[in-house]
Amino acid sequence: MNRTMKKRNIKWLSTVAILGAMSAVIMLVKIPLWFAPDFYTLDFSEIPVLIGAFALGPFAGIAIEAIKVLLNVVLNGSYTMGVGELANFLIGVSLVLPASIVYFKHKTKKSAIVGLALGVLFMILVGSILNAYLLLPFYAFAYHMNVSDLVAIGTLVNPNITSLTSFIMLAVAPFNLVKGTLVSIIVILIYKRVSFLIKGKDDEGLESYE
Repeated sequence: MNRTMKKRNIKWLSTVAILGAMSAVIMLVKIPLWFAPDFYTLDFSEIPVLIGAFALGPFAGIAIEAIKVLLNVVLNGSYTMGVGELANFLIGVSLVLPASIVYFKHKTKKSAIVGLALGVLFMILVGSILNAYLLLPFYAFAYHMNVSDLVAIGTLVNPNITSLTSFIMLAVAPFNLVKGTLVSIIVILIYKRVSFLIKGKDDEGLESYE
């Protein structure tokens, strides 16, 4: 029994580490979006995190997210004294945690979709709050600017952005909506096909996927 548990723990740790490393590599590929300033770039690093969270549980998702962020610091360094990385971690977890909790209660396609939709909503909320009260003020301070200067950069992209509130509503919230939605769609499409690589067999849920 102890040997079996040890093997399971080793497999769990190695899988989490591999998925974390995959996420960190994927995070290196960044795609700018037309409606947000170029310091907001889209990446798909949450895909391995969600797959791991669905296959191994919510705690695994948090661990994979943490490894992704830490490896990204190792690969790219930190220009924000850890503030940007902390926010990235919290925003990622805000998507992954609700989605995986809902999915783990009832492992079906419907619960996966409901969980991901809930996760996207949480991601928008947490991302908006962190940008308004932590990220944007910190970046303004770090680069000897005012928050209004960052808002002005947003105005160049979208003339309707004229205040911090409109910046959050027209740039930050849509950015997280697009990212969360695209990542969720990809996970829904591929999870059934890749989950057996993690679990060694087809997942007991999502049987109706075609």
